[in-house]
Amino acid sequence: MKLLLPQFIENRLSHPMVAKMVSFGIIGLGNTVIDLAIFSFAYKVLGLPLVPANVLAWLVAVSGSYVMNTMITFRAESGRVLRRKDYVSFVASGILGVIATTTTLVVLSNFMPVIGAKLVSILAGFVVNFAMSHFVVFRRKVPLDQA
Repeated sequence: MKLLLPQFIENRLSHPMVAKMVSFGIIGLGNTVIDLAIFSFAYKVLGLPLVPANVLAWLVAVSGSYVMNTMITFRAESGRVLRRKDYVSFVASGILGVIATTTTLVVLSNFMPVIGAKLVSILAGFVVNFAMSHFVVFRRKVPLDQA
C-alpha cells in the first residue's frame, strides 16, 4: 500500500493539466501572501474600506502572478516572453477573479471575521483565475497558416 501512494501521486503530477494546476496553485500561494499582506496593511493601517483595500492588494498580486505564470506555469504557451498584450489580457481576465473574491469577501464578512472571509474568497478566486488563465490568456496560439 505504501508503494501505491507515491506512484499514484507521480502519475497525477505527470498529467500536464494537473502539473499546471499545482504550479498555478504554488504561485498563487506566494501571491496570496502578498495579497493578504497588502490587504491587511491597507485595511488595518491605512484604514481603507474593504473594497479599495482588496482591489489594491489584487492589483499588486496579479502583476506578480502574471510574471511568474508566464515564466513557469504557462512557459510553453508564452515562450517565457512578457508581453503587454498578454498582461492586459491577464489583468482583464483577472477582473472576473477579483469580482469573485470581492463578492465572497463582502458577503462572508457579514458572517465571519474579515480575515477568514478573505481566505475563503481566495479559494473562489483560484477557480476563476485558473480557468481564465488556462482557457483564455495562455491558450496555445495557432499559427495563421494552420488555422
